[in-house]
Amino acid sequence: MISQDGEQLGIMSAKEAQKLAREADLDLVKIAPGAKPPVCKIIDYGKYRYEQARKEREAKKKQRTMEVKEVRLSPNIDKNDLNTKANQARKFIQKGDKVKVTLRFRGREMAHINYSKQILDSFFEKLEDIAVIDKNPKMEGRSMVMFLSEKR
Repeated sequence: MISQDGEQLGIMSAKEAQKLAREADLDLVKIAPGAKPPVCKIIDYGKYRYEQARKEREAKKKQRTMEVKEVRLSPNIDKNDLNTKANQARKFIQKGDKVKVTLRFRGREMAHINYSKQILDSFFEKLEDIAVIDKNPKMEGRSMVMFLSEKR
C-alpha cells in the first residue's frame, strides 16, 4: 500500500485500504496487480488516466512512421529528366522515407534490359552521398525495381 504522497503504508487488508482511500476522498488503484502481495496506491484516478493519456500522446508525437515513396523511370529517359527524378528522390530520402525506384518496360523495350541496369546505377550514383541500396535491382514482371534508404 502506497499513500498519495508516495510513502509506503505497509501490507494491509483490502477493506482497510479502501477505508483510507475513502477518508482521503481519493481512489484505490492497483498499480502492480501481478505482484505478491498486489501493490495499491491511493490516487485521483481521473487525474491518473489523464496523465497516462498525455504520456502516450507525447510518445506518439515523437515516433516517426517510415513511408515508401515511388519514383518511376523509363528506359529511354534523358539526363535532365533523370536529374529531376534524382532530386525528387533526394527530398524523400532526406525526410526519412524509403524510395522505390521502378523502371517500367513497355513493348519492345523489354529487349534492352541489360542497358536499363546502367540507368539505375547512374540514378544511384546521384544519390550515393545520402542513400544506400536496400534491395538491389531485380526484374519483377515488366519492371525493374530497386529500393533505396537513408545512410545511417
